[in-house]
Amino acid sequence: MELKIDDVKFDEHQKIFIREIIEQIRLKLVEAGITGEKLQDLTGNIAFSVASTIDDTARIEYEGMEVNPYLTFVTDDTQLIHCNEKSYTHEYVASLVDEVFGN
Repeated sequence: MELKIDDVKFDEHQKIFIREIIEQIRLKLVEAGITGEKLQDLTGNIAFSVASTIDDTARIEYEGMEVNPYLTFVTDDTQLIHCNEKSYTHEYVASLVDEVFGN
């Protein structure tokens, strides 16, 4: 696969990606009986933690091995897009949580 830098497409894809993560977290918390303000707060906090891990802002190490994720998106069978730096999905969590919850 070809690795292509496309900041605009990458940004669009990561917003959709983190929004889906937020939706999935919200769904599982609703299934667990969480409601109201607590639902929104927990959804946001969990989503921010997951996004920070994906963005490699949280240190990941296990048994002396450091792991550094680097997010890319498949746009077709032959191309991966990225932004030539670490992803920044965590920056969208707060606004997308508000959007998902209709605030």
